[in-house]
Amino acid sequence: MSAVPAVIPSQLPESAPRRAERRMPLIDAFKAIASQLIVLHHLSSYGPLSESARELAPQLLDWMYDYARVAVQVFLVIGGFLAAKGLAPTGEPTVERPLLLIWKRYRRLVLPYLAALGVGITCAALARLWLWDGWVPNAPTLPQLAAHALLLNGLLNQEALSAGVWYVAIDFQLFALMVLTLWLSRKAGAVAGQVRRLTPVLVGVLAVVSLFHFNRNEVWDEWAIYFFGSYAMGALAYWAADERRSYVWLTLLAAIVVAALAVDFRLRIAVALAVALALGVGRRTGALEAWLDVKPLAYLGKISYSVFLFHFPVLMVMNAVIPHLAPRNPTASAIGLMLAWAISVAVGAFFFRLVESRVR
Repeated sequence: MSAVPAVIPSQLPESAPRRAERRMPLIDAFKAIASQLIVLHHLSSYGPLSESARELAPQLLDWMYDYARVAVQVFLVIGGFLAAKGLAPTGEPTVERPLLLIWKRYRRLVLPYLAALGVGITCAALARLWLWDGWVPNAPTLPQLAAHALLLNGLLNQEALSAGVWYVAIDFQLFALMVLTLWLSRKAGAVAGQVRRLTPVLVGVLAVVSLFHFNRNEVWDEWAIYFFGSYAMGALAYWAADERRSYVWLTLLAAIVVAALAVDFRLRIAVALAVALALGVGRRTGALEAWLDVKPLAYLGKISYSVFLFHFPVLMVMNAVIPHLAPRNPTASAIGLMLAWAISVAVGAFFFRLVESRVR
């Protein structure tokens, strides 16, 4: 899989059906900050602009390349947190028709994604007129298009048509895995009469298997189980933070993850734990609805999926145009990167208003 995490997501769409409720500005802020870090990571990773601008700020661009991509963990944890909130808010699953839920999730993810993919294919064709770097996708084949439309491009070893498409596929896999796990726990728990207890146990077991085994081997990084430890942290933090439960449950969650880090330290898992604990404590104390209630952050969080979908096409075009107009000019390259960042946000905001908000 690409070393580039995705957005990476957007607002990556919530992992559960929307309900009338109070806003959660802390989650909006986390999404806003994480999505912008991921965009910056991609800006520092591809093309002649980053290579030239690195002469002016090598340490900054190296940091963006090495560490900003870890922000993808924020979206994984938030996805699990919201899945638990929407699908099993008390710990008892409400999943009755899992395939219908999975289909709705697929449709919600894919409709904006396909529109952005069409724009990305067009921008890649334009970029190839002046730019011959290997990171610019080639003209797509029919098998590639079909694999992307079905969110199977990684599993079928098809070359990605954009930098973050793998994350959309993983997000869909994770949601489907969570839905099926909750449905199974409901069926099994109904027999045993222990639905509320069985649900977090099943999710927790999958998390442990992911953290101690699958997440330590990158051969699995096209599969949901590789990322499920982080996703499950969000879900388990939501359930553990219920006011009827002791803080012992959040402490137990932290202890399990720390044990996994002692076996094999991974910065991405440490970040996921920090986010999960912040959300858990935020839910328990009410800070979820109070902290970081800043309008610009809320707006950037809301449009983050659209920004994610469109920032790579913008980056391709800017990497083709700016070096053509001002070759080997570090200052022009740095300005080009900043313009690409600003244009990505603007295009994302436009697309959110025009398409994503209507799909949602």
